[in-house]
Amino acid sequence: MDLNIAGRSAIVCAASKGLGRACAEALAAEGVNLVINARTADVLMRTADEIRSRYRVDVVAVPADITTIEGREAVLAECPDPDILINNAGGPPPGDFRDWDEAAWHAALQNNMVSPIQMIRSVIDGMIARRFGRIVNITSGAVKSPISILGLSNGARTGLTGFVAGLAREVAQHNVTINNLLPGPFDTDRLDATLKGAAKSSGKSLEEVRQARMLANPSRRFGTPDEFGAACAFICSAQAGYMVGQNVLLDGGAFPGTL
Repeated sequence: MDLNIAGRSAIVCAASKGLGRACAEALAAEGVNLVINARTADVLMRTADEIRSRYRVDVVAVPADITTIEGREAVLAECPDPDILINNAGGPPPGDFRDWDEAAWHAALQNNMVSPIQMIRSVIDGMIARRFGRIVNITSGAVKSPISILGLSNGARTGLTGFVAGLAREVAQHNVTINNLLPGPFDTDRLDATLKGAAKSSGKSLEEVRQARMLANPSRRFGTPDEFGAACAFICSAQAGYMVGQNVLLDGGAFPGTL
């Protein structure tokens, strides 16, 4: 399927590796020109070079912290009028809510709620004027099925979800869509680090923990970044203009609900 987005421009945040990179690559495969961002400059530059070598698209790399005003300004200076925005940022640390002071809550809200909203605020009027815009927020499966030790993430990402639910319905008439992608366990460096921590605390081997986690999922495996990127690219497509304010769960069937 031709997604009819070749030649358009996209900002992809936290795109040096993992799910952010997968989204950037999937868009590049459709002919979308990219501005990609991450904090670690050398990894980001290597990713940009690799995407350029595989696809005939422009790729601009902006090393910056997207959760800061300065970082957002640096990214938007390279692409002030994107057709596509992929909001993405690492989640806050796990723990017991009794240990989280106000500073921890403010940091979580800044990184995973306020910063994406500020990016949306910066680009949405241009999208409305051009009558095309696709905004995808990468959040977490924990928005639908909260994980107690991820309370900071649960709270901040759910706040973003609630905000988007209202705004998405205001701008849909202009062919501007806002949707959220909710990943479950995907085979990324972040998941690997989580599994290593679980192995250390449990006294089991990494492979034992990994196999147990996969077997606990109805699909009996972890998702691949390529699968995630493909889903993101479709939501950004011309054909997805009637998909508005949705929370698309990609978790291998782990969430047991019907809705």
